[in-house]
Amino acid sequence: MIARENQLKAFDRLLTIMEELREKCPWDKKQTLQSLRHLTIEETYELGDAILDNDLNEVKKELGDLLLHIVFYAKIGSETNDFNIADVCNEICDKLIHRHPHIYSDTVVADEEEVKQNWEKLKLKEGKKSVLEGVPKSLPALVKASRIQDKVKGVGFDWEQSHQVWDKVQEELQELQVEVESGNQDNIEAEFGDVLFSMINYARFLNVNPEDALERTNKKFIKRFQYLESKAGELGKPLMDMTLAEMDVFWEEAKLLAKKQE
Repeated sequence: MIARENQLKAFDRLLTIMEELREKCPWDKKQTLQSLRHLTIEETYELGDAILDNDLNEVKKELGDLLLHIVFYAKIGSETNDFNIADVCNEICDKLIHRHPHIYSDTVVADEEEVKQNWEKLKLKEGKKSVLEGVPKSLPALVKASRIQDKVKGVGFDWEQSHQVWDKVQEELQELQVEVESGNQDNIEAEFGDVLFSMINYARFLNVNPEDALERTNKKFIKRFQYLESKAGELGKPLMDMTLAEMDVFWEEAKLLAKKQE
């Protein structure tokens, strides 16, 4: 009970500070929903980085930044009498209760998968014409593909076995190769997209988050390449003056170093 009181007190403190900043700070006074949008996206990615790095202290800080943005948006909404932070909280509370009839009603579910299926069915009953309406248009393509596949799976549109998905990957790769040999750039791009989409689908069957997997590889590549740059710097030799064979020596060193540190 004391912990809950402290949490509410901390949240009230944040609301008070937000009111003061909105009233007194020249920068905060100027902000709008539109001006904050790109900053919110940036903060979300910073939170994602902290999670991937498993830096829990940084996760705490980035969650604070995101919470500030939520409070900021609610404050702006209250100034036009469109909504306030209580409306925001009550809206999500009502949605959670409605979308979890197995907790707040007499619906019985067998497992997590059935919960997800019920979630999509309830959304359609709420007036949505398509299960894909909830996929934001501005999502990065890789994340969007993953969300699309999750959504349609919720209504039963899915492969049954992982080997079927892998066969589809192979099929799409062959179709891509045909277009590469034909040299039609537009068709190459279309088939390349199909390959990526099918690989993302396969990742789902392997219980791999494709965004996390790719970012993990990005970080690994950056670390190895920066090792290569540092070694070239020690030699006083620009990378552009090195052969691929010379660079590959340091690249392999970076790989061995990373294995030792695991």
